Amino acid sequence: MSLITLTDPRSPASEAYRTLRTNLSFYSLDNPIRTLVVTSPSANEGKSTTVANLAVTMAQSGRRTILVDCDLRRPSLHDLFGATAEPGFTNLVLNEIESPPLQATQVENLWLLPSGPKPPNPADMLGSKRLDQILEQLTAKADIVLFDAPPAVAVTDAAILGAKVDGVLLVLKAGTTRRDQAERAKELLEKAKVRIVGVTLTNAPRDGHVEGYYG
Repeated sequence: MSLITLTDPRSPASEAYRTLRTNLSFYSLDNPIRTLVVTSPSANEGKSTTVANLAVTMAQSGRRTILVDCDLRRPSLHDLFGATAEPGFTNLVLNEIESPPLQATQVENLWLLPSGPKPPNPADMLGSKRLDQILEQLTAKADIVLFDAPPAVAVTDAAILGAKVDGVLLVLKAGTTRRDQAERAKELLEKAKVRIVGVTLTNAPRDGHVEGYYG
């Protein structure tokens, strides 16, 4: 995983993340997306990298952005941003602390809410009534809140969380994601009444003409 939007902001990949940010901003002008879950059908498809770089571009555009690590089974965002994993989201759900323990990042306007200790029952935590209160706390502090969730086919976490937010972005990996897995993820999310706002592709072949333009 890498924060290419920071290490190489003029790269084609960074431009692609900015395009994704723009597309999401224009998705619904009457009801703008304030809370967004990012997931994938299976593991290792780039969802955490995608949500982290998307969060950076959101913050760089001047929007107060909170990035929440809700992949409570395999949290990774604290490592990516050089932060600590605890205290975090699970401490908040368990009422061990009252306010979200947001950590400042190296990016202006971007804060991280890490996962906290790994719980034995992630799906139950995400489905609790306490989560509704946490969502209110976070949206009061930010213009947009992005959530990294586990793969949608493997566990129910993404569907449970997705039903409580404005939308879900599904990440697919070119050459890796199987069509049946992608269709299964879509089916599971729609069954949970989740609003899928889009699909984005990682590991796509580079376009030499575009790379030359942005190089």
